[in-house]
Amino acid sequence: MTDLTQVTYCGLYCGLCSQSNRVPKQANALRETMRKDGWEHWGRQIPRFEEFWQFLGGLVGNEGKCSCRGGKCGPPFCAIRKCAASKGVHACPFCDEYPCHRIEGLAKGYVNLIPDGMRMKEIGLDRWIEEQEARKATGFCYVDIRCNPYEVPSE
Repeated sequence: MTDLTQVTYCGLYCGLCSQSNRVPKQANALRETMRKDGWEHWGRQIPRFEEFWQFLGGLVGNEGKCSCRGGKCGPPFCAIRKCAASKGVHACPFCDEYPCHRIEGLAKGYVNLIPDGMRMKEIGLDRWIEEQEARKATGFCYVDIRCNPYEVPSE
């Protein structure tokens, strides 16, 4: 059976989220550099260093931990998740109404959402997940191409 842990209902892949992919690696690299430089010992003399060190450790610990399906990520009130779950679809691209107004709204910020969803439906979940893992291995994150639908272009 296909492991859907990292597949969101809307059709995003959790492994391509910066919070789950890029940030933990960069936080770990910073922690290791600081550890080699002795910050772990003498940094404690700096006000709020302990809080910073714990925060950095928390960022490291985020790798692969989020899951839309487990309710550990994304807004708890997500209408897309509720809709897909109520319709019994593994992901929105497998819904007869895809792309609906909710997906189209989200796609204003995630420009590859609908094309990726069409690809998911075309090749199936297993192959699609393999492709997303290959993307992840390159270091790609959605933030690299994400658009802010609320930004007003300057003239």
